[in-house]
Amino acid sequence: MAYQISDECIACGACAAECPVGAIAEGDGKYVIDADSCIECGACADTCPVGAPAQA
Repeated sequence: MAYQISDECIACGACAAECPVGAIAEGDGKYVIDADSCIECGACADTCPVGAPAQA
C-alpha cells in the first residue's frame, strides 16, 4: 500500500524534497501523497520530523 500523510503533518516540506519520484505535493494545510505515483520506498517517513507519513 502507498504511504499516506496523517493530520500530524506540519507542512515543512521535508518529505517532498526526499521523494525520489515526486509523488508528494503541498495540499490544503498538509502535504499529500499521490498513491498512483508512490513507490513505497519510505524516504518520506524516514525524513519526517513528526512521523506523519505511514503506510496505508
